Amino acid sequence: MSIAVNLKKMTMVQAITEALKVMLEEDEAVIVLGEDVGRNGGVFRATDGLFDIFGDDRVIDTPLAESGLIGTSIGLAMNGFKPVVEIQFLGFIYPGFNQLITHATRIRTRTQSRYTVPLTIRVPYGAGVRAPEIHSDSTEALFTHIPGLKVVVPSNPHDAKGLLISSMRDPDPVLFLEPMKMYRSGKGDVPTGSYSIPLGKAFRRCEGGDISVFAWGAMVKVAEKAAEMASEKGIECDVIDLRTLYPLDKEMIAESVQKTGRAVIVHEAPSSGGVGSDVITIINDTSFLYMKAPIKKVTGYDTPVPLFTLEDDYLPDDRKVFRAIEETARF
Repeated sequence: MSIAVNLKKMTMVQAITEALKVMLEEDEAVIVLGEDVGRNGGVFRATDGLFDIFGDDRVIDTPLAESGLIGTSIGLAMNGFKPVVEIQFLGFIYPGFNQLITHATRIRTRTQSRYTVPLTIRVPYGAGVRAPEIHSDSTEALFTHIPGLKVVVPSNPHDAKGLLISSMRDPDPVLFLEPMKMYRSGKGDVPTGSYSIPLGKAFRRCEGGDISVFAWGAMVKVAEKAAEMASEKGIECDVIDLRTLYPLDKEMIAESVQKTGRAVIVHEAPSSGGVGSDVITIINDTSFLYMKAPIKKVTGYDTPVPLFTLEDDYLPDDRKVFRAIEETARF
């Protein structure tokens, strides 16, 4: 990781804008594409101001056609560009799913590495902002199942900038999921220069020896708050922010649970087939004989994200996670 000395307070969405600006300045092959990303600065203002600096041949407004947008970007990537695509909400990406699963992730294998697809797809995702149906999906597991596609989820402004720069420098396709709830939920210290955070590496947010809590995206704050509540009861949690969902950081998952012998996994996606199940598999494969209690998951329900009157009941919160921690610790 390169070191940038100066720090600036930023929201997550400002940090994302900074990452795009850094890479547009650093590499002429980088272009930004999407619906309203140009003059309007994007649906969440993540590309605000970039059109004025870099012009309409680097920051490009596109028609409302996700399949065409991703398909065109695959062709651009195979011909020397490094496109960064913005999809306005994760629930809108499904028309482009075929381009992603059939072509973007297979080009390297199909051509025996003669061609790669250095494509980054940025997508706001998750619930908690009172958005209507299809605007709050948390379907990250659909994408971690696709070989050849890295899936990255930051939880704070610092990581958002460093992970996005790494994603744009990666030679293969990356899905960069941005938790909407965290876009403007607070500010954090962000280096003003260019820096990167390696993909595939988790980060320990809180050190503890009694129980491991794994989370990502907006659920990291929930896990941290639950860990504080547990600490008041004498239970110390190892809170691990996974940051990259594919590939998962197997080494840190194993190292943490081999220390604590207990684990709780938190995600807002539905329980069935979620990434939490992959974390459990890793724990079973690497650390089964260290476990002192069954592993618990605290997740959303196996339903679509409900309308906003029921949204708080759907999402895991600190009280639900604390209860799971307490039950696991006392098993």
